[in-house]
Amino acid sequence: MKLIVGLGNPGPRYAATRHNVGWRVAEELARRAGARAWKEKFEAAVAESRRYDQKVVLARPLTFMNESGRSVRHLMDFWKVEPEDLLVVLDCLAIDIGRIRLRPEGSDGGHKGLASVIAHVGHERFARLRVGVGPAPLPEAHADFVLAPFAEEEQPIIREAILWAADAAECWIVNGPDEAMNRFNRASET
Repeated sequence: MKLIVGLGNPGPRYAATRHNVGWRVAEELARRAGARAWKEKFEAAVAESRRYDQKVVLARPLTFMNESGRSVRHLMDFWKVEPEDLLVVLDCLAIDIGRIRLRPEGSDGGHKGLASVIAHVGHERFARLRVGVGPAPLPEAHADFVLAPFAEEEQPIIREAILWAADAAECWIVNGPDEAMNRFNRASET
């Protein structure tokens, strides 16, 4: 069983923002997998699928970004998910728009939603798929930047990145992290 969590903020005000890219990837995965309707469970919108020859739970925490870890911990406990079966999808200012980066573990990189997940899981040993929304503005403008929608000229780029990230997540589910990193990190860097 795999748990894929797309980080973001609830509500229409945030739907198209940079910070909600993780949610958009989770929604794309649910569409592809023919996942059953999203239901509220453990402070998250949850959809389930068996498309990949195993159970896959997709989740979008409804706690707001900085409290995402609380929901992730509840989901992991309920489904008895091991850390190696967790993938967190999030936005990343340090990566240019249109690029993605998958890692099997690591720090929060200054991302408060990921910091919350790390705090509630108790360690950094779980996969994360970062979707680039940068380049980052000056540090004092980060909050406004990630809570703003993409510019019109960025829309086709981020749509492609969401599809690419969903491809990477599917590869992670089916073939494991090493294969997914080899295929998608290299291709994203070229």
